[in-house]
Amino acid sequence: MRVTVVIRFMALLFTLLGTWFLLQTYFDQTWKTISLRSWLGATKKASSESLPRHKCGNKRSCAQNHFAFKIISGAANVVGPSICFDGVTLMSSVKNNVGRGLNIALVNGTSGQLLKENTFDMYSGDISKLDTFLRAIKDGTIVLVASYDDAATKMNDKVQALFVELGSSHVKNLGFRDNWVFLGAKGLKNKSPFEEHIKNDKKTNKYEGWPELLEMEGCIPRKMD
Repeated sequence: MRVTVVIRFMALLFTLLGTWFLLQTYFDQTWKTISLRSWLGATKKASSESLPRHKCGNKRSCAQNHFAFKIISGAANVVGPSICFDGVTLMSSVKNNVGRGLNIALVNGTSGQLLKENTFDMYSGDISKLDTFLRAIKDGTIVLVASYDDAATKMNDKVQALFVELGSSHVKNLGFRDNWVFLGAKGLKNKSPFEEHIKNDKKTNKYEGWPELLEMEGCIPRKMD
């Protein structure tokens, strides 16, 4: 009886030792090959690589024969605006070509190439310079506008009328330190669907004395010859 018990005990012991050895060997090799950290890292890397990268960092891509754009107004008088078109940043603080007032980029509606960019101080600048700039725009030109700090103090009826011709619906309502982003075109028959305007209001302002910034993105059809 005792011999049988001993034999059973030894058999159980060898079984447990064998199982432990197999488990130790298997998991040691497995975790050396695929650790939890590396697995999570690989998952994150794969997921980030699989995410599509759209032009201008937009949320979606544009159809064929369309241009992608993103316009961001300035934030108070601290962070400058930016204008991106077809994946190329045309104006930004990094490029050092933005300023207080209205920041305007003109783009060829067929090729998408930048034609001209300029800034116009709408608080203490010469409004006639903006008037001359707008009157010289040729048909088929896409016009992208981003405000910074103040876009309305020097605004007058003549300049407002020129923006209306480009498709603006809000330019006549611009007030002191309002934020405004707009995309229009010379020769546009209807009002532009690409325009946003937010009032300077003490009750709703995000920053002291200024409303929150505006960000607008979308796709605009290429002008076909």
